[in-house]
Amino acid sequence: MENESLPILLITANVGSVFEDPSNLLHLWIKEFLDHIAARQPAFIALHLQEVGGKTYEKSMEYVQEFIKQLCESDELQGYNRIRVYLDEDYNSAEHFTALGNLYFVRSTVSHVLMWNFLTHEWDSVEGKSIHTGSIETVATKEKAKFPQQFFPECKWSRKGFLRTRWFLNGTVFDLVNIHLFHDASNLEACEEYPSVYCKSRRRALVHTLERFHKDTVNRPVPYFVFGDFNFRCDTEGVIKKLTEDLTMHRVQNTKNDSTKVQYRDATGTNVLTVGKKEFFHCDQSTFKEGWLRLFDRELESLRSILYEFPITFPPSYPYEEDPFQPVSYMATRCPAWCDRILVSPAARKLVWEHGLDEDKPGGDGAGPSANTSTVSYGIIGANVCMGDHKVSYNE
Repeated sequence: MENESLPILLITANVGSVFEDPSNLLHLWIKEFLDHIAARQPAFIALHLQEVGGKTYEKSMEYVQEFIKQLCESDELQGYNRIRVYLDEDYNSAEHFTALGNLYFVRSTVSHVLMWNFLTHEWDSVEGKSIHTGSIETVATKEKAKFPQQFFPECKWSRKGFLRTRWFLNGTVFDLVNIHLFHDASNLEACEEYPSVYCKSRRRALVHTLERFHKDTVNRPVPYFVFGDFNFRCDTEGVIKKLTEDLTMHRVQNTKNDSTKVQYRDATGTNVLTVGKKEFFHCDQSTFKEGWLRLFDRELESLRSILYEFPITFPPSYPYEEDPFQPVSYMATRCPAWCDRILVSPAARKLVWEHGLDEDKPGGDGAGPSANTSTVSYGIIGANVCMGDHKVSYNE
């Protein structure tokens, strides 16, 4: 930085389903990720992972270790001589376990790199490779927290929280925050009203986290980039109204498991849309990749003054089929949504401007200065390859 732009690549990926089927999906995921790196060769890479190891971490640990090994020893990353890895693997600790993973790769061309020590409140030098796994509670160069239990919908404890690091790159200081917010447990409850009970829980946890940073008088607030699986969902009530304007609703009672689902049929009696607790089936999936759905992506509306996002021009990142032969098809379980996001504090957005990135060019919103030729790119990795149920989002 120091009056020169430094190419930085921010990536977020929910890899839970990849570790559920590692023999089929892991090599595809790694190849797409490394191909992206090779094509761009940024000076600094921040990879934020959620649900590392999948639902049963104890069964996936060997795959997680092999995953890290393959990345760190890959030809594409040989030019990155400083590596920091933080993997929250202490799955026996319900109070602390988040299944988050933060991986950072710094190219040899970056002259001055430091990391903040949250224990001593001083900068530590960054040399060589350090991989922190297992229980990382005492690792001082990160801050990690699980959300308070009362924040969880129905107070059901799950692996949700944040993992923060602070960086000094060639004179510029910023935080990188990995976050995983709550999902929608039931489509039927989600479509009762907007904002839904799940949306309110996500907002509460996100605001709680950002306020924590803002009020941190010991470490002091700095510009931050927060990227992870926000589990943001579209206004499901509004989406259903849009999809069913000329359809007739029919309730279907399943006596076997006492569950109700709703079907919307056209004039010929053909079922067009089915909504159940964990079912969201539409006869034409291509409709979810059209521009109209962005109008219902509303969870950031109330936070626009404190979180900026570069314009989204890619299709919803979730939920894709976990099948290598159906890489562009959505699962019929949830309304497709942009769960995987990269958000920027106002101070961090100013940093982007100061270092010459041009928002007037493709990928920008025209709101910033346009002095240099660099551009901001916001998209997904593996658009046509199975990356699990989430596509990988990036910002560079």
